[in-house]
Order: sequence, then structure tokens, then C-alpha cells
Amino acid sequence: MDTAYLGIDLAWGLGSPTRAPNETGLVAMDHDGTITDAGWARGVAEVTDWIVGHLGPRTLVAVDASLVVTNPTGIREAERQVGQRYGRWKVAANPTNLASAASAGARLLDALTEHGLGYVSSTEAMRERTGPAMFECYPYTTLVGVEELGYDVERPRYKRLDLKIPAAEARARRAEAFDELVRRLRGTPLDPPMLLDSHPLTRALADPSVLHGPTHKHREDLLDGALCAWTAAFWERHGDGRVQILGGDRDLQTDTLDEAGRRPVIVAPARPSQRGPRG
Repeated sequence: MDTAYLGIDLAWGLGSPTRAPNETGLVAMDHDGTITDAGWARGVAEVTDWIVGHLGPRTLVAVDASLVVTNPTGIREAERQVGQRYGRWKVAANPTNLASAASAGARLLDALTEHGLGYVSSTEAMRERTGPAMFECYPYTTLVGVEELGYDVERPRYKRLDLKIPAAEARARRAEAFDELVRRLRGTPLDPPMLLDSHPLTRALADPSVLHGPTHKHREDLLDGALCAWTAAFWERHGDGRVQILGGDRDLQTDTLDEAGRRPVIVAPARPSQRGPRG
């Protein structure tokens, strides 16, 4: 099945001989916003097989995980810039380096490279691709960087529990935030469209949330997969006009390239106020 955009909310951990990796949310989306496939997989091999089964001549694959990592310690420059430019909205990125145990993103990059996928780290390279390609994204930057969604003050708290309040109240608030986010995604006119109701699994995200943690995480992974796929569509639609490449500005400090010449970047939708210095 050829697909325009694939969204991968990748579980960062690799699992162990006695414990399977966490679920990865997977969503395939066409140019008109129709969800053509959706579901979950466990482990890099299963995710790779799903992606390869959906590739078309110019499929753009958006992955929420660290793909290119070259810094021995500390934090990647792209991750640092997430905090610098989106911190006002309480968005920050988990640090990754070569010592990080959560390395599924790098494994997935290697596996997909073997299947002929390119890696794009600039709008020019994305536009000029001659085959399927992948890039790294971060759904929180999409949610606060796309003004139409209305998160003008703070990111939606639809993921982790707020540890400053009682657990029962935190679970209820998280469920409310999830349901409100889905309501906005279904009801806001977006360019390009995101048609969550076009597939049974993503349509079910509009059902009232439950408080049970694993069930919530299951649904959240799929929602983030949809956000990743839509970020790919958004980037192709708007390019540099509404997207910035964190870690890709040569006039600022950048991480070294990897052995294949790939630069560690995060593709992030951005309001004008979220942009840093530009070359």
C-alpha cells in the first residue's frame, strides 16, 4: 500500500529477553488527510516491516525518536533549542547521547537505510527527495507551534501525570486534556487536513478517555502517531514558512555529522515568536 505520510511514535527502549518493548503508535495518511492505516507494533523489526509495507515512491516518514545522535554525552543541540524556543509553552525534550540506553531511533534509522530510505534534515532536501525519506519530529512542538490549535499559553497535559496534585485528580485532568486535544484536532480547520474520523482506530480516539494508565498510554501512542504523520504533511505543505529545523542552523552551534554525513535535527512547526536566529 503506497502512502504519502507515515507517523511513527516510536518506543525508545529496546526491551530485553524477558520484556517486550513498549508499543509504538503507527499511522498512515494520504495527501487529503485520510487515515489509510493505523495500529501498534512492538520492537524495531515490527515497526520496520510496517513502514516498508506502506512505502511509495516519495513517502515521507516522521519519527518521534532520536534518529541521528553524535554527541558522546549531554544533550543534542536540537533538544537544547526545543527548550530555548518552546520552553515558554512548557515544552522540553528528553536529552539523548551516545551513552543513552534508549536507542531504538538509531536502530530504526539503520534498518530503514538498508531498505533505501533517505534521511532529510532541511526543507530543500525534503522537497528534492527522489525516493522515500524519513526525519525526526516532536509532537509537542507541533501542538504549540501550529497557532490554529489554540495552545497559546501552555502545551496540553495529555501525557504524563501532574505529580503536584493527587493521583486521582491528575488522571482525571490528563483524560480531560486528551479529550480536548482530540476535539480540537477533529474540529479545527487545518491546512493540510487531518481526518481522524476516516479510520476506525483513530475515530475511536474521540471516545471519552478512561483513567486506566495503560489504556490511556495505548490511545496516546496512536494519537502521537497521527500527529507525526500530520507533521510530515504540514512540513511538505508549508516548508520553511511555518517550520524550523532545530539544530540545523549553521550560524549557531551544531552537533557533528554522523559517519553518513547526516545532521541531528528536529523538524518543528513554529510560530514567529518561537523562531531563533536565522542564517
